[in-house]
Amino acid sequence: MKRIASVIGIAPENIEQYEALHADAWPGVLARLSASNITNYSIYRYGELLFSYLEYVGDDYDADMAAMAADPTTKEWWAICEPMQRPVADRAEGEWWKEIPEVFHLD
Repeated sequence: MKRIASVIGIAPENIEQYEALHADAWPGVLARLSASNITNYSIYRYGELLFSYLEYVGDDYDADMAAMAADPTTKEWWAICEPMQRPVADRAEGEWWKEIPEVFHLD
């Protein structure tokens, strides 16, 4: 299992809409997350910063992420969510959400 945490900003004027959208996440998006071996997925907000945590339980992360990115329902969801988000300045090339390192874990 791979644990992944990441951050991204959110425009203050979009917080209410973003949270409402995620309070009623689309079934097709949730199904694709599960099909792509994503479990225990959470998004938290602290002011204008979103923090996500997920666990990947598959054996081909790149293929599962490619399948998610190719999914029409997920593409539609992202088209709504992405304009509300503000990527952080120091993200890696090709990243939207900046993956952040784990510094401590206790099972």
